[in-house]
Amino acid sequence: MSTASLTTLPLLDLARLNAGPADKADFLAQLRQAARDIGFFYITNHGIDTALSQRVQQEARRFFALPDAQKQQVAMIHSPHFRGYNRAAAEITRGKPDWREQFDIGAERPALLLAESDPRWRRLQGPNLWPESQPSLKPVLLRWQSEMTRMALTLLRAFAEALALAHNAFDPLYGDKPNEHIKLIRYPGKLPSQSNQGVGAHKDSGFLSFLLQDEQKGLQVEVSPGRWIDAVPLPGTFVVNIGELLELATNGYLRATVHRVESPPAGQERLSIAFFLGAQLDATVPVYALPERLAREAHGPESDPLNPLLRDVGWNYLKGRLRSHPDVAERYYRDVLRQSAEIIA
Repeated sequence: MSTASLTTLPLLDLARLNAGPADKADFLAQLRQAARDIGFFYITNHGIDTALSQRVQQEARRFFALPDAQKQQVAMIHSPHFRGYNRAAAEITRGKPDWREQFDIGAERPALLLAESDPRWRRLQGPNLWPESQPSLKPVLLRWQSEMTRMALTLLRAFAEALALAHNAFDPLYGDKPNEHIKLIRYPGKLPSQSNQGVGAHKDSGFLSFLLQDEQKGLQVEVSPGRWIDAVPLPGTFVVNIGELLELATNGYLRATVHRVESPPAGQERLSIAFFLGAQLDATVPVYALPERLAREAHGPESDPLNPLLRDVGWNYLKGRLRSHPDVAERYYRDVLRQSAEIIA
C-alpha cells in the first residue's frame, strides 16, 4: 500500500473475521497490510453496542461539566497509580503541555503491597478514583472497558493469525491481567495566542489503541515523514492504531505510527474516548519468529533516543507515566527518580 497518495485511513470490517474462510483470509491480509504500511485504520462492525458507547460519551460530557472543585477531588495527584483528572496543560508530550483536560482509569484492581526489593512499577496497579457527585460514571465505564477488552483481544488474536503465528501467540503477554486503560479527553477550543497542541506528536506504548471520536476532527497521522493526514470521524467506527509493544514483538514488521491532535478552533470543543490494551505489567516482550517472507520485511523497531523502548513492560509503562506527569512522579516516585533516572533519560 503506497502512502504517497493516501488521503484517508483504510476501513476494515471486523465481521468478516467470522464470515467464512475466504472473507477471513481477505480480512487478515487487509489487516496485515494496514498495520504494516500505515499503522492506523478504521474498524467497523466491531460488536461494541452503539448505545453503550453513546452513554460513555454522555457520561464524559457530564464529568467535564462538573465544577472544577469536584473534578479536583479526583485529581491524578491523589493517585500513585496515575488515575484521575488532569486540567488542560497538566500532561506533557515531548516537553510541551497538551491543551486538553482528561480523566484516566485503568483496570479496577487492589493496590499491591510492595516489599523493599520489589520493582517500583508494581505501584502502577491499584484502584481508580471516582467522583462521588457522578455515581453513574463508574458502572458505565467499567462495562465499556470490559466490552472493549473483549473486542481488542479478538483483534489481537487476528493479528497473530495475520502474521502466520498461532492465534493465541500473544496470550502470555496479556495473561489474566491486561493493562486496560481508558482516557476521557476534552479538547477546548484554542485562542489565537495559544498553542495548537491538543496532544503532541507521539506513539502509543501498548498493544492496540482504539479511539471513539465525536464529530469534530483533530486527530492527524504521520503516514510518511512530514506528511500528515486527518483521521476524520466516521460514525460507527473506532480508529485503531498499533502500539510500540506490537512493533517490538514483531521486530518492527508492524508499525507504531506517530500521531498528534490539533486543538479545535475557538468556540468549539472536541471529545474523544480512548481505550488502550497493553500487556500485563510483569511481562517481557519477546521477538516472535515470523515466517521468512515476513521476517525479511522486519527492519527492527524504531526507538526514539529521547524515549527508548524497553522490553520490560512494567518499566516501559512507568517510564511513560513519569515523563507525562512529573507532579505525580515527584510525589510518589522520588525513589525511582533518584535511583533509576536512566529509565527516563
